[in-house]
Amino acid sequence: MAGNSFGQLFRITTFGESHGEAIGVIIDGCPAQLDVDLEYIQSELDKRRPGQSKITTQRKESDTVKILSGVFEGKTTGTPIAMLIPNEDQRSKDYSHNVDVFRPSHADYTYQTKYGIRDHRGGGRSSARETAARVAAGALAKLLLKSQGIEIVAHVSSVGKINAPNVEIINAQEFIDAREQNIVRCADPATAEEMIEFIDSIRKQGDTVGGKISCYVQNCPVGLGEPVFDKLHAELGKAMLSINAVHGFEYGSGFAGSEMRGSEHNDIFINQVNQIKTITNFSGGIQGGISNGMPIEFKVAFKPVATIMQSQPTIDSQGNAAEISGKGRHDPCVVPRAVVIVEAMAALVIADHWLRNRNSILS
Repeated sequence: MAGNSFGQLFRITTFGESHGEAIGVIIDGCPAQLDVDLEYIQSELDKRRPGQSKITTQRKESDTVKILSGVFEGKTTGTPIAMLIPNEDQRSKDYSHNVDVFRPSHADYTYQTKYGIRDHRGGGRSSARETAARVAAGALAKLLLKSQGIEIVAHVSSVGKINAPNVEIINAQEFIDAREQNIVRCADPATAEEMIEFIDSIRKQGDTVGGKISCYVQNCPVGLGEPVFDKLHAELGKAMLSINAVHGFEYGSGFAGSEMRGSEHNDIFINQVNQIKTITNFSGGIQGGISNGMPIEFKVAFKPVATIMQSQPTIDSQGNAAEISGKGRHDPCVVPRAVVIVEAMAALVIADHWLRNRNSILS
């Protein structure tokens, strides 16, 4: 199956299925002598792992990562880095009811038609369980970026029609600490409580709800991104839209910018203590597909989780009418666990383009 690798210089390839022995990732192109903080990598995986709270799936996975290669005495060696995450709590019997039935809005029908075979247990390769491998790789990318002073932070900015107010990020770690004080991972405490109550009520109804995640890249240098097809916002958009359940991506002013006039939308340049800045940031830190030194800001929209605990009409593999009802353990809203996935994919993009940009000028 193609399409399992991402990035050019900082390149990852993920493998594994939801109910297989393990999932994992191979990272190629990470520079040598980067300090590898395994506790940090594990802490990132802990933010994505299932069974965290009443508003997430109750599947119990420790998501304990093991580094198999590419690290010696706590530092990267410049060779491929292999990370493995065993699956510990598969309940394949929960999926015995849909061996021959297509679940609405899942990948069952498309995988079956494309390949003539599919793993019905949790969706196999199409399961969001695969994103744990991305988080492990993204954590390493974050360590690389942190060594250059670049920070990436995100939070849940909306659930359903509940929207958090805009937040100002002064210190990245303080922002993360505030976000981690609640189970929905929203940096605004009052909005977080409202979101949690709403998600729990949706869960009790056997239904699901979507939401948005806002992400910010702080201290990104000028010059990341390539002309024409590898524009930085295009790369970020592809990265985000590759995440399960993502249905929308916008950066800077996004769709709202289409309602503005040029005189309102243009970001005016100023010289601030010998640094070129812009008064506003409708460009979202990217102009001409290249980072301009302002914070990179974007939002990612997630659809409601497709598995609901209600009966729905569908068809079987022979085209006959059928009925299906969700079983097993599923998230009523995916965004609390997806925050770290969004950060990871952003880190992979920025790390790749940071490496690519080192060759942009003959020095």
